[in-house]
Amino acid sequence: MAEQKLRIKQVRSVIGRPARQKRTMQALGLKRINHEREVVATPQIKGMIEAVKHLITVEEI
Repeated sequence: MAEQKLRIKQVRSVIGRPARQKRTMQALGLKRINHEREVVATPQIKGMIEAVKHLITVEEI
């Protein structure tokens, strides 16, 4: 069974956001606006995406 991958892209700044959201963005590997990462869609990653969904865009690969 192939693992599902997601492409996440930061579209909004973390300036002025709570520290928890900033740490979540760091954990996802996003460092700046327009930075993209490909991640495996695990339950942990999906939870982090849900917590900062207003700062990122998500696309299935």
